[in-house]
Amino acid sequence: MGLIRSERAAAGILLGAAALGLVLANTAVGPALQHLMEIPVGVSSSGLELSISHWISDGLLAVFFFIVAVELRHELTVGELSSWQKALHPAIAAVCGVIAPALVYIAFTAGSGYESGWPVPTATDIAFALGVLAVFGRGLPRRIRVFLLALAVLDDLIAIIIIAVLFTSSPNLIDLGLAALAVAAFGLLSRMLHGRMRAPIAVLMVLVALLSWALVHDSGVHPTIAGVALGLVMSREPARRVTHVLEPWSNGIVLPLFAFSAALVTIPNVPLSELSASFWGILVALPVGKFVGISIGGWLGGKLGRDRGPSLSLSGALVVASLGGIGFTVSLLMNELAFRSSAEVRDEGVLAVLLGSAVSIVAGGITVALVARRYRRLHPHPAH
Repeated sequence: MGLIRSERAAAGILLGAAALGLVLANTAVGPALQHLMEIPVGVSSSGLELSISHWISDGLLAVFFFIVAVELRHELTVGELSSWQKALHPAIAAVCGVIAPALVYIAFTAGSGYESGWPVPTATDIAFALGVLAVFGRGLPRRIRVFLLALAVLDDLIAIIIIAVLFTSSPNLIDLGLAALAVAAFGLLSRMLHGRMRAPIAVLMVLVALLSWALVHDSGVHPTIAGVALGLVMSREPARRVTHVLEPWSNGIVLPLFAFSAALVTIPNVPLSELSASFWGILVALPVGKFVGISIGGWLGGKLGRDRGPSLSLSGALVVASLGGIGFTVSLLMNELAFRSSAEVRDEGVLAVLLGSAVSIVAGGITVALVARRYRRLHPHPAH
C-alpha cells in the first residue's frame, strides 16, 4: 500500500492503465471489451441500472472527488490557501490556466457546433502533475510543489463548479434537497465518531453516503458532486483518517479503472484532415493553452500578490506551467460529459486528451529536469 501512495507510482499506474485500454481497444479483443463496458448492471426499477463504464465514472470516481474535497478543505482552512493573501497568486494562475485553454479551444471550434466542449482542456490532473514533478524534480525547492498543489486544487474546484453548473439540466429539486439533508447528516455523524458507538456510526455513515450519492444521481446532477459534498462536510480528523485509507485504493484501482475504461476507444482510420475541430482544439489547448495561461497568471499573480503567499521565480513558474497541461482524469470526465451524445466525437476527444497530456508530460518532464539540474548546480545543498 505504501508504494501506491507514492506520487511517482500513482502516475505510472494511471498512465499504464490508459495505455493498456487504448492498445486493447485496437486489437481483436477491443469490441468485446467495449461491449462489456456497456452491459447494464443494477436494479432497473430503482433507476440505478447503469453500464459498467458509468458505474466507474459516476460511482467509483466519487471516491476520488471525495479525497480531492478533503484536500481542498484542508488547504482552505489550515493549508496553503487558508487566507486570501496565500491564495491570491495560485488563484490567479489557476483562473488564467482555465481561461486560456478555453479560448484556444473555442478558436479552433468556432462555427463547428462543438464549442460546448471548451471545459475539456481546462483541467490539471493533480496526481499526474505531482508524479512527474516527483520523478524529474529532485532537488527543487518545496515551494514549487506547494504552488503546484495549490494551483491544481483550485483548478479542481473550478472543474467541480463547471461539472455542477454546465452538465446539469433540469435538476430534481426534491431529490437534491433530500441529498443535502443526507450530506448534512453525514457531517453530523462524522462528529460523533468516538467511544463504543464508533463502529455502528461508521456503518451508518457509509449507508448515508451511499444514499446521498443515489439521490444526487437521481436529481440529474453528476453524482461525483456527492463525493465532493461529503468530503467538504466531514469532520477534519475522521476525514484525514478515511482519506489515508482510501488513497491507495483510489490510486491503485479507482483512477486506473477509469483511465482504462475511458481509453477504450478505437483509433479512427481517417485522414488527419477529417478529424473533428474538437480533436484539434483539445490537442492544442492542453499543452499550449494551459502553459500560456498559467505562465501569464503566474506572472500577474506574482506582481499583485508579492510577499503575500507562495510565490515563484520565473523558472519555478515555467515548471508549474509546463505541468498544467496534463489533463488526464478530470479532462477525460469532462470529455465524456461534454460529448455524451456523440460517440465518435467523444472517442476523438479521448485521443486528444491522451495525446495532449502526453505532450505535456514530455514537455513538463524535460522542463522540470532542466530546471532541477540548474537549481542543483546553483544550490548544491538540499533545500528545506
